Amino acid sequence: MHRHFVPNLTLGAPVIQSLRKHTEAYLDCHLMVTNPLDYVEPLAKAGASGFTFHVEVSKDNWQELVQRIKSKGMTPGVALKPGTPIEEVFPLVEGEIHVDLVLVMTVEPGFGGQKFMPETMDKVRTLRKKYPSLDIEVDGGLGPSTIDIAASAGANCIVAGSSVFGAPEPAKVISVLRTSVEESQKK
Repeated sequence: MHRHFVPNLTLGAPVIQSLRKHTEAYLDCHLMVTNPLDYVEPLAKAGASGFTFHVEVSKDNWQELVQRIKSKGMTPGVALKPGTPIEEVFPLVEGEIHVDLVLVMTVEPGFGGQKFMPETMDKVRTLRKKYPSLDIEVDGGLGPSTIDIAASAGANCIVAGSSVFGAPEPAKVISVLRTSVEESQKK
């Protein structure tokens, strides 16, 4: 879901509500909005499982936001853009009220089909070393040609849009991504 922080809105609460009627799957909502507090209640009611907000727009109210997300039964996560220092998420992972996931954007947020930025893997490696059991998600430019670098850096949650939905055989791409993450976690 995007709006204000980036120019386009992808999926909103009505789509989440429609999907929830047909699946028990984990519905991960990544919000690129300037006021994520406004979306907690509607997404919780719609059936969202995870609620990830951007650190860049939540520096003043992240504790209230995380607490509200948890109180609605969703898993809180925090995302950061490629140019944001990784240290900005440390308090959100270490606090008494903390997030359960960090999403490292591997492209500039807003539009699909962008080229993976390998330099963002330093952030993933830093997080994995500092927080061995943390869920670390990566989003942007992930596919068969980039998954191994992300998985070996420590990412264990992968967002892949264009590489899956643009593939002649999406199931094969999903299998490649999953296998890479599983193999990297064994090491």
